[in-house]
Amino acid sequence: MTMKPILGGASVLIAAIAMSACAQTSTLEQGVYTAQKHALDLGAVAFHGQKTMDFTVGIGSGAFHYKGDPDNVFYTVTDRGPNIKCSDVKKLLGADNAGLCGTDKKGKVFPMPGFAPSIYKIALNRDRSFTVLETVTLKNTIGQPISGVVNPLVTSNTENGYANMGEKLAFDSEGLDVESVVRLSDGTFWISDEYGPSIAHIAADGRILKRLVPTGLEKDLADARYPVMAKLPGILKWRKLNRGIESIAVSDDEKSLYFAMQSPLAYPDAKAYKTSNAVRLFKMDIASLEVVGEYIYPLDDPKSFAVDNAKKARKQSNVKISEMTALKGDRLLVLERISKTTKFYVVDLAKGRNIAGSKWDAEVVSPSLEQLKVEGMAKKGVPALAKTLVMNTDNRGGMPKKIEGIGLVDANTMMLINDNDFGIEGDGTAVVVVKLSTPLF
Repeated sequence: MTMKPILGGASVLIAAIAMSACAQTSTLEQGVYTAQKHALDLGAVAFHGQKTMDFTVGIGSGAFHYKGDPDNVFYTVTDRGPNIKCSDVKKLLGADNAGLCGTDKKGKVFPMPGFAPSIYKIALNRDRSFTVLETVTLKNTIGQPISGVVNPLVTSNTENGYANMGEKLAFDSEGLDVESVVRLSDGTFWISDEYGPSIAHIAADGRILKRLVPTGLEKDLADARYPVMAKLPGILKWRKLNRGIESIAVSDDEKSLYFAMQSPLAYPDAKAYKTSNAVRLFKMDIASLEVVGEYIYPLDDPKSFAVDNAKKARKQSNVKISEMTALKGDRLLVLERISKTTKFYVVDLAKGRNIAGSKWDAEVVSPSLEQLKVEGMAKKGVPALAKTLVMNTDNRGGMPKKIEGIGLVDANTMMLINDNDFGIEGDGTAVVVVKLSTPLF
């Protein structure tokens, strides 16, 4: 693994786009864009003991800039909707709600279980706000909005969901926990999902055309009212719960999709996930829906995320991939983060070792890729991708925490957006545009 910085902190200007929604060129000014007042309000939900909580739509789980749009227009995506870890209920909702999940400490509370994951089209404005231009709600084949409620997985692990008053929610075969989005020139979208994990092709009106899942998992989702296809390597069902496919990218010629796991697989067990630094990254041919490339992405040492380590030492399992965007050729810009520290790296798949279809995808190999880690795989003659550092937010001020979306405007300009978790802890959505002095391509 090699890592060489190409841009120092002083070479990056954090700025906001100051332009109207119809402008074709951008003028960069320092600042951050926030949502227009009430544009993302979801309303309040009541819990036990007269406790209420206000929610806003968290549109920053992923982002994409379509090359045919004005520079100030982007697509973003929500995840499954407001959710609270059962283990956090007492802290966030008070003692009256401490028993909301019963004895279940691993489940999730869904205050708005009817929330439908959606794609948002936004525009940045002159007054440093952003406007929602369009909302594309995800739907099943017959046009009914889907939910973000947990899938009934047997082949892989899952978790229970609970409503605001503690009622246990039924599993939903159609539910998606969306984490990234790209748009194609035919108006359709591809998104990635953490539940399956899966990727899905979405019509322009939000209907799910097909959902691609790891081999074997399709049986668990047989009740979904949209096509479910076993097209991904079966080993991906060993994803750590809530650490599925977090990122997706599309090549400039729209012939290839790239997607990556958020974290190392929990294969053959949780210990492998907790200690490994090897993440699987894939390339898929869109026409055939066949995975044609698989590569090892090397995660950084958790100690290198300075701001995240300021108050508490971080573990290897805290480091994750949250977004990718395609550059020219088989080069990708990858967003690697913990929470407050975010790094941006360029990798070139053309210079990497392709292990697609190899023994490393078999669910019998021991030790596994994850157990060997990056260093052990190199000794086996399978090196990880080389990484070139573009930017580390530890060297910059004014960046939000939990950045999860990249909208690449051109070789020198990228829009970043955070996931505010639907405002559960009072965070808002912020858009920042970074102007790079050295072009990415």
